[in-house]
Amino acid sequence: MTGYFHSVRLDRENCKGCVNCIKRCPTEAIRVRHGKAEIIEEKCIDCGECIRACPNKAKYVETDSLDLLHSYEYKIALPPPSLYGQFRAPTTPDQVLKALVDFGFDDVFEVAVGAEVVAAETKRLFQEGKLRGPVISSACPAVVRLIQVRFPGLTSRILPLAPPSEVAAHLARQLKARELGIPEEKIGVFYLTPCSAKVTSIKAPVGGIPSFIDGAFSIQHVYPQLSQLLKQVEGELEPRRYPRASGVGVRFGIPGGEQAAVGLENHLVVDGITNVIDVLEELEMDHLDGIDYFETWACSGGCVGGILNVINGHVARVRLEMIVRELSRAPLSLAERFPELAQLNYQVPRIHVEPRPMDYLDVDINGAMAKMTAAERILEKLPGLDCGACGAPNCKALAEDIVQGKAEETNCIIILREQIRSLGIKVYNLAGVKPFTLSNRDAEKEGEK
Repeated sequence: MTGYFHSVRLDRENCKGCVNCIKRCPTEAIRVRHGKAEIIEEKCIDCGECIRACPNKAKYVETDSLDLLHSYEYKIALPPPSLYGQFRAPTTPDQVLKALVDFGFDDVFEVAVGAEVVAAETKRLFQEGKLRGPVISSACPAVVRLIQVRFPGLTSRILPLAPPSEVAAHLARQLKARELGIPEEKIGVFYLTPCSAKVTSIKAPVGGIPSFIDGAFSIQHVYPQLSQLLKQVEGELEPRRYPRASGVGVRFGIPGGEQAAVGLENHLVVDGITNVIDVLEELEMDHLDGIDYFETWACSGGCVGGILNVINGHVARVRLEMIVRELSRAPLSLAERFPELAQLNYQVPRIHVEPRPMDYLDVDINGAMAKMTAAERILEKLPGLDCGACGAPNCKALAEDIVQGKAEETNCIIILREQIRSLGIKVYNLAGVKPFTLSNRDAEKEGEK
């Protein structure tokens, strides 16, 4: 199927046809056919779970080339909070931001500032009664796409505000264009991404608005050079340039950061794609009463657990928590740290997420019902082991593939083995049966005796 951009790509040469990825995919978007994995584009949410599961490095994330920097007159880096957790103490955020300028960017704008702006707006909307729970955070693009594909009835529950990375990009471009007096299109804004889903959200945004980000570079890609530059960062940093975010915004890099920033009492924090699915299933069935806000992260540990980070997520979380504590010692309000916001009269962009169009079993409702009935009959024949040896994640998925003409019952090794056994018995019995003509001749010989 065409019409979808995906940052998660398959390297067919490295693929060995194992079934590790199909068992980990949260939307059943992968099949193994003819000895190679295949990704069903309309179901893929670019969460990167298949990359974690693949032992052969057959999945990878396609990000932008650093050559893209040359396409813009002025270049701004958007570092996420998770970037700070990649470096050993006593490395501070201001040192990391200075190193980014030495890297080749003209300026930096912290995603953590965008997080604070989104949190403040979310809090205001709840206080004014313009938001009513349950509301699901829009910060994690993998979760947003998961809801689109697997829980379409919950799309109306997604926070109608652009995520922190987009808000940071929107602010950075407007403020810098106003400061320098140059057109916004001459300013390139680049996100340093910890995960594949963020890349997809930039290239193929959902929510009805375009992305304000011009490109995405993986943290893994820039990490080696940044590490070297950090060793050279010395002296006083420019006043009021680095950093602008507080501990409140930086804490968005780990689970619980939104809860602390928004301050809602009835708030649920969930990280890890499997745990998120469990909670969304409960929410879909109206089993979670009294929860106003769901902070959800596809990666275990939040953004510090992203697949494009360098450092172990648990280690990075500890480092980030240390930075949060240090930044929280002398807190200033966002207005005090960022007076330009008031002058800009900034409004957080609104989004509206729709379910992703899906052709389930058939585009025609009658055809879909007929195929559903046929799939149920096939499922009754299948062993129910959900072993994945057929190339589908479970027996139900195989049954659906069969009615769509994408697989056969003999893809199931249990059914294939039974058919081979039955055929063997028939061949064995047939071996003991004489042809009719020989039987008559033998009878005649008996008569002659």
